[in-house]
Order: sequence, then C-alpha cells, then structure tokens
Amino acid sequence: MATFALPTPSELHRDRPALPGDAAWWAFCGATALALGTFSSLGPHRVWGAAAALGYTAAAVLAARGRSPRTAGAVAVTGAVLLPLLVLLAVDRAQLEVDVVARSAGLLLSEGTPYLERPAVPEDFNPYLPGMAAFGIPEAVAGPGPFTDPRPWMGAAFLGAFALALPAGARREAPRWLAACPLVALPLAVGGVDLPVAGLMCLGLAGAGQGRPGRAGLALGLAAALKWTAWPAVPVALALLATVSGDSRRGSRAALRCGLVALLTAAALVLPAALRDPGAFRTHVVDFPLGLTGAVSSAASPLPGHLLATQVPGGRTLTLLLLGVSALLLAVSLLVRPPATAPAAAARLALGLLLAIAFMPATRFGYLVHPLVLAAWALARQPGTHHRIRERVRELVRVRKRASR
Repeated sequence: MATFALPTPSELHRDRPALPGDAAWWAFCGATALALGTFSSLGPHRVWGAAAALGYTAAAVLAARGRSPRTAGAVAVTGAVLLPLLVLLAVDRAQLEVDVVARSAGLLLSEGTPYLERPAVPEDFNPYLPGMAAFGIPEAVAGPGPFTDPRPWMGAAFLGAFALALPAGARREAPRWLAACPLVALPLAVGGVDLPVAGLMCLGLAGAGQGRPGRAGLALGLAAALKWTAWPAVPVALALLATVSGDSRRGSRAALRCGLVALLTAAALVLPAALRDPGAFRTHVVDFPLGLTGAVSSAASPLPGHLLATQVPGGRTLTLLLLGVSALLLAVSLLVRPPATAPAAAARLALGLLLAIAFMPATRFGYLVHPLVLAAWALARQPGTHHRIRERVRELVRVRKRASR
C-alpha cells in the first residue's frame, strides 16, 4: 500500500507561501481598477483603469475555469501593465513625475543640477534627489520615444532589483504576482518613481541579511541617492548586520563598512548637483515636500498628515512633530530589539515607512507602494507550510480511498 509522510524540515524550508491568484482576487483587482478608471480625474489613470479592468476580468475568468495561476497571472500582467503602458507610450501620456524626471535629466546635463533655479508652480519642482535624473538621461540624450521614456527604465530597475533580492527559487512567481498587484501595476504603467527605490531597499536588506555589507551598502546608497524615503532603510540594515554577524565586534565592523559604502555612494551621486546650487537643492527636495514653499504639492491624499496640515491650526508643525516621534520610535526599536532576519528587518522598515507616509503633510496613497513591496518581499522569503500540508493531506485521503476499495 502506498505510504504517506509528513513534509521534512528541508521541504518546509524550501516551500514558499502561496500568493493570491484565485478568481476572487483577480475579480477584486478588476473592481479596484474599474473604480479608479471611473472616478479618477487623471487621463493616464483612466486609461490604466480601463485596460487593467479587462486584464483582471480575463484573469478571473481563467482562474474560475481552472487554468493555472501562472496563466491567469500572465494575463493580468498583460492587461494591467503592458497594454496600458504601450497605449500611453503611443499617445505620449504619463504622470507628472515622468515629465519631472525627464526634465531634470536635461537640466543635469546642461546646467549641472537637475533643479530649476526659481520654481514658481508645482510643476516646476523636482522633489527627488539627483540620482533620480538618471532614468531620464536616455530621453535627454536621444530624444522622446518609447525606448527612451523613463517608465521602462524605472520598471526594469525595480523588477531587476526585487528579483535579485529573492532566493533563486522565488525569482519568478513573486515578481510576477507583485507586478500584477494594482498598487504596483498602476505606477509601472503610468510612471512611478517610488518603485526603483523600493526595489533597491529590498536588495540592500537582502545583502545585509546575507552578511554582505558591501553589497548592502551599495544598493542602499543607490536608493538613498534617488529619494529621501530610502534613508530609513540604512539604519535598519545596519542593525540587521550587527545581529547576523555573530559577535559584537564583527557586527560593528560589518555595520561600519555598510554605512561607509552607502554614504560614499549616495554622496558621489548627490553632492555634485547639490553643491552646484545649494539654495535650489533645499527648495526642491526639502522645503517643497514639507509644504514650506508658496507652491502647494499635488501630493494631497487625505491621509492624517495632510488633513492635520490643512485643516488644523498649527497642524503643519504637529505633523512634523509626529514624523520626528515616528523616526525616534523606529530608532529605539532598532536599539532595544534589532531585527534578526532580513524579513523581520523588512517588516520593521515597512512599519516605519507606513507611519511616515501617514504623517507627511504632502502625501499620496501611491507612496504605500513602499511598505507593500517590503511586505511582499518579506513574505516571499518566509518559509510556508500550510499549502504543502494541505496537498499532503489530500494525497493521504486519496490513498486511503484507494486502499479501502
């Protein structure tokens, strides 16, 4: 008679958690895309909503008919990412961020700084650090076109960094599912500067979890040269390195090396442009995101920080205080209980960024892609058991049925 064995520890370690991919999930994604396309006032978002709703609906139908999750996921990615991206590239439409990145690259090549000297309206501001201009260099050099547009380059940087941050056995399923998730598919199609930052943060934490401070520092330094939101990842990675290195002396050396590499990498990419015009640098990347300029940022999603800053007297000062308290709490948690694994570090960082996004005076729902990507990366690296045990139980039931006949 056939035998049944529980999964071995090595099998459980290799196993990965099942990711959403059934008909109900794709139907939910389709409803989300349709709602955004219907109610959004932004043309690129409406295009994405219509195309993504079709893709998600087709994926839901395929999943309901028993087609493989891989097939349904491929259809979802095609409808939610590739189709709207091709349409928007063909008609030369994108989110404002894409135009900002392209313009900043042209300014960097011609003036030595990606920042306008006297910005007047919100569209004139570039709230990103100088490294972000790298994604606009192909267009600045070769002119506008589908292959020089910043979006494919930003998407490739994100997916490449995210995949490299995963174990070899998880580099296909997890990125495919994440790309199909509406919160990621939307910026992949219409333009999202946060995605490469999130991908590089995952890559930096992966290097720290493996005890490779040089690799971690390089990835984190690149992320830190793109946007301020990457900077909290550096102390989290340092705390992780100090824990996984074994002893305090070795951990201190690893953390120091990682910090130096990250600092030197970010400085090499940021300082030349920042020193070229320090006043413009501060106006664009410090004052404008904090709401300290006359021009009002378009990042105005009704999250707590924005509501406090706009609806409560003295609310802007209160939001800055809440941001400081959140950063202090994250720092204290790293000292009192440093993360022992890379997934734990990603979860800690995701929580810290979630609090920062909630309390920023100029914020938008799209920033939530940072904690989402970090959480998805942590999940993809965690060993899972429930779905393998379920399959083994089903196998046992089939065996017993055959034996009783």
